[in-house]
Amino acid sequence: MKIHEQVHTGEKPYHCTRCGKSFTYKTDLNVHLLVHSGENPFTCDQCGTGFKSSTVLKEHMNIHTNEKPYACFYCGKCFTQQGHCKVHQKIHTGVRDHVCCECGKSFTRADNLKRHQKIHIVEKPHKCSYCDKSFTESGHLRLHEQIHTGEKPYHCTRCGENFKSSAFLKGHMIIHTNVRPYVCFYCGKSFTRLNHCKVHQKIHTGEKDHVCSECPKSFTRADRLKEHQRVHTGERPYKCSYCDKTFTQSVDLKRHERAHTGEKPYHCPPCEKSFGYLKSLKRHLKKCHTSSQHLHIE
Repeated sequence: MKIHEQVHTGEKPYHCTRCGKSFTYKTDLNVHLLVHSGENPFTCDQCGTGFKSSTVLKEHMNIHTNEKPYACFYCGKCFTQQGHCKVHQKIHTGVRDHVCCECGKSFTRADNLKRHQKIHIVEKPHKCSYCDKSFTESGHLRLHEQIHTGEKPYHCTRCGENFKSSAFLKGHMIIHTNVRPYVCFYCGKSFTRLNHCKVHQKIHTGEKDHVCSECPKSFTRADRLKEHQRVHTGERPYKCSYCDKTFTQSVDLKRHERAHTGEKPYHCPPCEKSFGYLKSLKRHLKKCHTSSQHLHIE
């Protein structure tokens, strides 16, 4: 009874003599002491990995049996370990409880925070072979250099599209499964990615937190602000492959190049006629198919 009451009182009478950390139960102290001794007395008979407690070993065994007893409350995805399930659920809740003390940026996982904190360390030993940028990690350098080389080594087996990283490919695969776990709080529209849902919700809230430093204009997305700022800088990084014209936005370049290639990606559903520009298709629908349900094409 007395031991149980310590849960309510917050009393922690068992102290580690090595680091001063305190515990409510003696068993918890004993498990903690193994951190200092490096001892892992509970061994997996399948792979030989050692663990500090029987509870952790028992959870580890799920990997070998393929048992996944921990199900996500939001989407039903199952996991072998409770910790993995808890981290996954933060995708749905948006909880980011690992905060950088240098800049305030927050993360769902401790390892992601640790990786981020290297940004604040002056030393960046991994230097790009093509430009002056340097990085704290070799993986970030490899990913960056693909901007210069155009390399996209990760291949989607469903549609053939290529990606620069496995993370981008993984995010893309959701399109094919049609799973849309992120639902707008205001209108119920669902999305494959959390950031897409967050950006969409700004339509309802009117939030435009990306503000131009040169003029009063503000935007819901950082990439839209970056594109807008080229109006002030005069930067036109997108050059036509067929003529000398340059553009501030990639979408404008793509639209312009259709004049050279003759590409007509917009198809009229009633008569199958094709157009190079969306406005041309809309004009055609209004003129030739006034009673058609397809007038509302976006």
